Amino acid sequence: MIYFLFGEDSYRAKQKLDEIVAHYKEVHKSGLNLVYIDAKEKDFKDVLENFKVVSMFAEKKLIILKNVFADKKFQEDLLEGVGVLKDSKDIVVIFEKESPDQRSKLFKKLLKEAKCQEFKFLQGASLKKWVLQEFGKNKSKISYDAEDMFLAFAGNDLWQIENEIKKLSNYRKNETVKREDIALLMRPKIENDIFKTIDALAQKNKNQALHLMHKHLENGDNALYLLSMIAYQFRNLLIIKELMEKRIPYNAVAKQSGLHPFVVKKTSYLCAQFSFEDLKKIYQKIFQVDSDIKTGKIDAEIALDLLVSQI
Repeated sequence: MIYFLFGEDSYRAKQKLDEIVAHYKEVHKSGLNLVYIDAKEKDFKDVLENFKVVSMFAEKKLIILKNVFADKKFQEDLLEGVGVLKDSKDIVVIFEKESPDQRSKLFKKLLKEAKCQEFKFLQGASLKKWVLQEFGKNKSKISYDAEDMFLAFAGNDLWQIENEIKKLSNYRKNETVKREDIALLMRPKIENDIFKTIDALAQKNKNQALHLMHKHLENGDNALYLLSMIAYQFRNLLIIKELMEKRIPYNAVAKQSGLHPFVVKKTSYLCAQFSFEDLKKIYQKIFQVDSDIKTGKIDAEIALDLLVSQI
């Protein structure tokens, strides 16, 4: 029997895998026939060898295959051996942490021959329900008016959301998390993504910066809001760069700039990639682009493309 777990939401896919393993261990106490095989490290023949070994306890084997789509040779061999795995009394779970190429022959074959479960990102009411349950598990609550703010900041990555919930729950142990707690302890996901865009620009990788920017636009994020976030990041760079050039001690930069120490720490390494004059010119350019958009001289999305290409 083959189970195929995949999808963009690797958090819930991993939860499902853990459930299968836990159930197996409950039934098969020895645990000697639970096998993990990483296709990045092993060949498909290692899978077949495990099928040939007879269990001394007459137990079913549970074989977990990971990263099968990361290795072309493993994919080809698995494609030929799917029938053997399917007809076996043993259980094979193919677990993909990343979304596999759905155009591949192996993917199409598994859709037909395996018990498949796809894990898409939770959205809307389903995501909100999951978040509230997690706060409950961490012995805390979140106020009604803070829910939307939390989701706007955290996005839909459950790994990240889980970490943020633990952090907020520890801060407000057995109490209710409020909007001001989120503002204090969390950084908006879009802010983190914009930081990656600035990082790409610092590395002179304009294609990557444009790609990241267009992902936001395709997801419906407002172009002017994206521009404001870019302005915020470059303003921080400009402030920190000026203080660094005045040889202000690193541990005093946060106090003098009025920025959170975390922001200073995360931003300061980028300062080395730009001169102070470059940062001033970029910030002036952002100001001009903002003005041109608001006065209707240029389309907002085109203006963002031009800005990124000119930095």
